[in-house]
Amino acid sequence: MNRDPFGDEIQIPQIKVPRPPANLLRGVVVLVLAAILVLSSIFTVGPEEIGVVLRFGQFVRTTDPGLHFRAPFGIETVRKVPVQRQLKQEFGFRTLSASSGTSRTQYQKRGYEGESLMLTGDLNAADVEWVVQYRIVDPYEYLFKVRDVPTTFAAMAEAVMRQVVGDRTVNEVLTVGRQEIADLVEQNLQSLCDQYETGIEVEQVVLQDVNPPEPVKPSFNEVNTAQQEKERLINEAQSEYNRVVPRARGEALQVIQQSEGYALERVNNARGDSARFVALYESYRRAPEVTRTRIYLETMGQILPEVKDKIVIDDDLRGVLPLLNLDGKGGN
Repeated sequence: MNRDPFGDEIQIPQIKVPRPPANLLRGVVVLVLAAILVLSSIFTVGPEEIGVVLRFGQFVRTTDPGLHFRAPFGIETVRKVPVQRQLKQEFGFRTLSASSGTSRTQYQKRGYEGESLMLTGDLNAADVEWVVQYRIVDPYEYLFKVRDVPTTFAAMAEAVMRQVVGDRTVNEVLTVGRQEIADLVEQNLQSLCDQYETGIEVEQVVLQDVNPPEPVKPSFNEVNTAQQEKERLINEAQSEYNRVVPRARGEALQVIQQSEGYALERVNNARGDSARFVALYESYRRAPEVTRTRIYLETMGQILPEVKDKIVIDDDLRGVLPLLNLDGKGGN
């Protein structure tokens, strides 16, 4: 019993709260249990995924994308594996944020130097950054054959890359051998994944950035500059050689051909003259007078056209001086 400040007793009336009917409570409980049953029995698999159903932790089946049912109350659980999505692992750096319309892609290298620093076959060091792009092709092997597949796959990729780089010189790694290294790493890594039954298919290995280590980069750049200058001078000399030597060879060949042509011409002319002389001699031997007359006429036919003034006289004429103009220009 309660009392007021003056000591008088106060009677508090009792309020009776009506109890809900037992049927209503049972209905609410049934609805809650039904909701829990439905929510724990339905699951959705995304368009890029495959659902792996486990019953008490043991593999039962796989499900395609869409809405599916399972045993409720944790009897069956589902693990979703992105089989249609291309995954990647980065070595020597990490991507902090992808590029957008207003910002560029940001990378972080600090703290990951141990992944990228490697020893080449000629005992030099190289800083190799690369990316491995892969896809999950067997969800069962990916989940149950190897524990912690991403970590294991990263260790495998790093081991294969170090092996391939260790078989080549630093110049091959930094320059001409990059594509060959990427292809060989892809093949060896895929073979190792098949051997370990990881359920992974390696799609591409990309050498992102290959440089000498930071402490020796200035010296290496100077060596590259010297090599490029050497190649430039060699190319210039080769170009000058290709310009001068073929022209000199052509001129020499031209002189040789002209000499051979001149020699052939002289020989042929000599042979023709000798054949002509022999033929002339044979004619003369058969008919000396006729041949002599013919030769005389032919000779005069060549000489007379060159003479400007011609005087024809009789054989019986004894004085020819009056006929000659010795004072004129003709006399000179």
